[in-house]
Amino acid sequence: MRNLVVRSLRQLRPGFHGQRCILIRDHVSETPHHFENCYHHFHSSSYTVVDYAEANLVKNHSFTITTRALSIDAAKLTYEETNRAGPLVEYERRIANGELVEGDTFQIDTLTELQRLYDELVENADVCQLDRTVEKLVRTGWLWSRLLSHPSYSPVKGLYLYGGVGTGKTMLMDLFFDQLPSNWRKSRIHFHDFMLNVHSLLQKHKGLSDPLDVVAEEISEETVLLCLDEFMVTDVADALILNRLFGHLFSKGIILVSTSNRAPDNLYEGGLQRDLFLPFIATLKERCVAHAIGSSVDYRKMTSGEEGYYLVGRNLSVILQQNFQQLIGEVTAIPQQVEVVMGRTLQVPLGANGCAYFTFEELCDRPLGAADYFGLFKKFHTLVLEGIPIFGLSNKSAAYRFVTLVDVIYENKVRLLCTAEGSPHEIMEKIVTISEGKLMAPRTSSRSRKSDVSDLCVDNELGFAKDRTISRLTEITSKEYLEHHAAVLEEKKLNVAQNIVQA
Repeated sequence: MRNLVVRSLRQLRPGFHGQRCILIRDHVSETPHHFENCYHHFHSSSYTVVDYAEANLVKNHSFTITTRALSIDAAKLTYEETNRAGPLVEYERRIANGELVEGDTFQIDTLTELQRLYDELVENADVCQLDRTVEKLVRTGWLWSRLLSHPSYSPVKGLYLYGGVGTGKTMLMDLFFDQLPSNWRKSRIHFHDFMLNVHSLLQKHKGLSDPLDVVAEEISEETVLLCLDEFMVTDVADALILNRLFGHLFSKGIILVSTSNRAPDNLYEGGLQRDLFLPFIATLKERCVAHAIGSSVDYRKMTSGEEGYYLVGRNLSVILQQNFQQLIGEVTAIPQQVEVVMGRTLQVPLGANGCAYFTFEELCDRPLGAADYFGLFKKFHTLVLEGIPIFGLSNKSAAYRFVTLVDVIYENKVRLLCTAEGSPHEIMEKIVTISEGKLMAPRTSSRSRKSDVSDLCVDNELGFAKDRTISRLTEITSKEYLEHHAAVLEEKKLNVAQNIVQA
């Protein structure tokens, strides 16, 4: 208890030295004009708690702190100072500016965890060798090779955030990542992309006695804080190497921050040879704090739909082609070729002006995967996709590829113009988990339920990915998403024009 009190009061010490202060709410009617640029400016009351955890400590132990005693100079917090304070402060700033919808208590709880991790990382930055500049200087010295090595394990545990679709996991992790110092050895990458890089490196080091150790060494050379978005294990090859890979990574001091739709114990549920995957789950729980984000709100579905980009119905290819022509302007679309990983190429039926045109069969009924889709969107910012079907047992493989495609579209902020046989919910409706399938199956040949569905696809991985895919399709075709995409394209055009003028 005494240590908690001391730590709480220590947070206030910088404020009395005129360097930094934590402003605690004080019901005062007047607001000094000196505070115009302070953090509290975004709130209705005169003073606001910046560190919520410490505020609760003060409240719970009946401390009385007179905020009037703090000097005006100590309260002069600039925008830059508050931005450096961590994800919790930045979250409040974005809400105040109208950039984010005010979150629920679940998001605040998650931000408290992220703030805890942020503070621990700042405090242990030297021990964890996070500073890229310092780390390079040390490694060039004689002492590095003789005396120093990577830490066996980081003193800081990572964070594994999991929860339902649309609860803001990716946004919260990105918010956390953006607040970290730019000189740190950090990386933020989608899990699909990360595993593609791993397999590419394994191919490069094929024939070595322990290629996974070499791959882990190369990753840890560049990254100490690894942020992986959408941790989802569906491939048996990935499942079999994850335990040894992350065993090496954690032993080299890697700190993992990850988001997922699945709790650690539910990863790769029902997968082939899952018993060989279970040690990874134990390692993950040992090296990361698992935190559930619970929310009844899907924030992606709060956007307003935009007609004309997700066309429902059959025989709409003529309309889709007309819209494609409008997007590319006067440029003539021609077949193109895109390079993907390990020397492979992807044929684009029609492409022009950053827009690629595919039928569903050409992109999802062929043996393509995440690597092909990532390669496609390195060259094209817009995908026009014709003929998305209703998914079920008969096209299960195509459904898997479509789920991956939507994930890569979302990750790369690609614009999607498509035709489909139903709404996002309708095209995924026949895909269910095993437990859902048992409820929908007929009892006997003579006694069936009204909820029986023909061509039902019972698959746990697809079933759990269904809600995420529906949610992301809804956001991708929303007015807000499309407006943001248009603004980004316009900014890129202006930058290109300026570079041409300067040249």
